[in-house]
Amino acid sequence: MKRLLSILMMIGLLGFAGLGFAEEAQVETLAPAAVEQAAPAPKVDTGDTAWVLISTALVMLMTPGLALFYGGMVRRKNVLGTIMQSFIALGVMTILWVLYGYSLSFGPDVGHIIGNLDWVGLKGVGLEPNPDYAATIPHQAFMIFQMMFAVITPALITGAIAERFKFSTYLVFLVLWATFVYFPLAHWVWGVGGWIRNLGALDFAGGLVVHISSGVSALAAVLVVGKRKGYGKEPMMPHNITMTLIGAALLWFGWFGFNGGSAVASGALATSAFVVTHIATAAAALSWMFAEWKHRGKPTALGAASGAVAGLVAITPASGFVGPMSSVIIGLAAGVICYLAINLKSKFGYDDSLDVVGVHGVGGTWGAIATGLFASKAINSAGNDGLFFGNPSLLVNQLISVGAAWVYSFVITIIILKALDAVMGLRVDDQAEFVGLDHAQHGESGYSL
Repeated sequence: MKRLLSILMMIGLLGFAGLGFAEEAQVETLAPAAVEQAAPAPKVDTGDTAWVLISTALVMLMTPGLALFYGGMVRRKNVLGTIMQSFIALGVMTILWVLYGYSLSFGPDVGHIIGNLDWVGLKGVGLEPNPDYAATIPHQAFMIFQMMFAVITPALITGAIAERFKFSTYLVFLVLWATFVYFPLAHWVWGVGGWIRNLGALDFAGGLVVHISSGVSALAAVLVVGKRKGYGKEPMMPHNITMTLIGAALLWFGWFGFNGGSAVASGALATSAFVVTHIATAAAALSWMFAEWKHRGKPTALGAASGAVAGLVAITPASGFVGPMSSVIIGLAAGVICYLAINLKSKFGYDDSLDVVGVHGVGGTWGAIATGLFASKAINSAGNDGLFFGNPSLLVNQLISVGAAWVYSFVITIIILKALDAVMGLRVDDQAEFVGLDHAQHGESGYSL
C-alpha cells in the first residue's frame, strides 16, 4: 500500500508540475526555429551538411554502443553472439537500404502505404538537395543519416531473444523484418504522402518507427521463441556491468545525433532537440534509480543505465517539439513507467532477456503520447500544439498512430517468425544453448582467461 501511495503521489506531482511547466513553456519562443522551418530554397549549406554528416556518424556509433550495452547484460558464454547480432546489422541493413530500403521508405508515394521503386540502388539519389526532405543538404546525406536508423532498429529487438536465437535465422529475419515492418512504417510516418504523416501525428526522431516497432516486435518474438532454458530456475546475472555502462554512455552520446540530427539542419531546432534530449535522459536516470532504490533497497548501476536509455527513448518522438521543462517531466515519468513495466514480465511470465519491451515498447509509447501532451508550436512552428497548449486533437492523432504501430508491428512480426520457424527453426538446440552461442554459433570465446 505504501508503494502504491508513493507511486500515486509521484504521478500526481508529475501531473501538477506538467501543467505548470507547460504554461512556462508556452511563452517560450525560439524565433530562429520558426525561420528555419520556412522552407528555404534547395541549396546545399555547408554548415547543415557538416552537422548531418556528424550526426550520421554519431548514430552509427550507437549500434556498437548497443552491442556493448546488451553484451554486458548476458552471461559470458553469450557475449560475442550478442555483440555480433548488433554488429552484423550494420552490414545487412546497409545493403538492404541501398538496394531498395530507402526507396520503399522515402521514395515517391504509392497509396499512402509505401514508397515506389524509383530510387532502387539509389538511382536519382544524388548530391543535390531533395526539398521534400531536406532543402539544404545533399540528398545522399539525408539518405545515409536515415540509413543509420534502419540499422539500429532491428538490432534493438535482439535484446529480447538473447542467448537462444540461431544466427543463420537471424540474418533472414533481418531482411524480412526490415522489408515488411520497418520500411512501410518509416514511409507511413516520415515519407511524403505517408498516411500517419498526413494524419498529422508527430514523430520527430523515431518513437513510432524505431522504438515502438522494435519494442512491440520484441514482445511478439519472446512469445514465439519462448524462454531460455532454466529461466526462472537458475540465476542469469549480467556478466559485465562495466561493459553495459560503457554501452549506455555511447548510446547517450550518439543520441545527440539521433535527435539533434533529425532537424536536418544546424540551427535552433537542432539545438533545442539536443538540449531536451540531454535533460530528459538525466531526469529518467534519476527517477529510475530512486524508484528502484525505494522498491529494492539499493540504487544499482544497471538501473541508472537502463533509466538513461528509457529517457532517451521517451524523448525521441518529442525532441523537436517540446521545451526544457517539458523534457524534465517526460524524463521523470519515463524512468518510473519503464521501471514498473520491466517488473511486469515476471508477473506475465515471458522471458524478455534484456528488457526491450519495457524500455523501448513502453518508453516509446509514453514518448509518443507525451508528444501529444507537451508539443508546442512555439518550439517548432512546423509541428503542432499538444493538449496542454489547447489542442486535444494532436493527442488523438498520437493515440491513433501508436495503436497502428503496435498492431502492425506485432502481427507482421508474428507471421515472419512463424514462417521462419517452419522453414529453418528459430532456436539453437539444447546443447548449443548450454555451451553458449559464442562457441556453438561462432566457434569463438569472448575471453581468454
